[in-house]
Amino acid sequence: MTPALRLEGAVVKLGGRLAMDRVSIEASPGEMVGVVGLNGAGKTTLLRAGLGLVKLEAGSAELGGADVATLSAPRRARLAGYLPQERRVAWNMPAWRIAALGAVTEPPAQAEALARAALERVGLTALADRGVLSMSGGERGRVLLARLLTTRGPLLVADEPVAGLDPAAQLLVLDLLRQEAVAGRAVVCTLHDLTLAARTCDRLVVLSQGAVVAEGSPTQALSPDVLARAFNLVGDWIDTADGPLLSARRAAATHA
Repeated sequence: MTPALRLEGAVVKLGGRLAMDRVSIEASPGEMVGVVGLNGAGKTTLLRAGLGLVKLEAGSAELGGADVATLSAPRRARLAGYLPQERRVAWNMPAWRIAALGAVTEPPAQAEALARAALERVGLTALADRGVLSMSGGERGRVLLARLLTTRGPLLVADEPVAGLDPAAQLLVLDLLRQEAVAGRAVVCTLHDLTLAARTCDRLVVLSQGAVVAEGSPTQALSPDVLARAFNLVGDWIDTADGPLLSARRAAATHA
């Protein structure tokens, strides 16, 4: 099976600084991959590199088996949907029009139908015709998620999709992304909440200082050793009826 997303030995420099160091990952149809790490670990850079939005100094990035550097913007849009971390919207357009932007390859009537169906999935049917600038930040975030869900590509990429949302909305968002993976699409997202990542994702990729330090099932990737090295946490996983729960505390500071 051809991966929807593949990075092989990818190196990125930003402002002369090594931001991503020989990163190799894959995401295949039907799986949800979480990318975790501290702020500045390289999570957003990884997503942008995979989508061809930053230049690689070395290595390769592929979407659907094609070198992303050779793909036109319309072709990339057909292969992947992207929810960036920035949630700012410049124009006070109705929510359904914002959501319909994810279906740019569809006829207008079909794009609107897809947009309204996606808004129903994120719980915003009643706000479909309201301007997005009159909404709360959380509501606006769900509109942008609806835009992601209207894309028809085999890959969905979401950068911190639960940031700024209340707990119930966080669970809704991750459940919707999980549904897309179950339906056969590849989903790659960055997350800060390790317990949510472990309960939702099939695999986790742990980044530290721009490099992959662990990859595997959630509890394998976030072993006590990795928690200590990548997150400065002392902890382990507890099995519960709702899934794995992280029990951790910050490691004590050491002094020379």
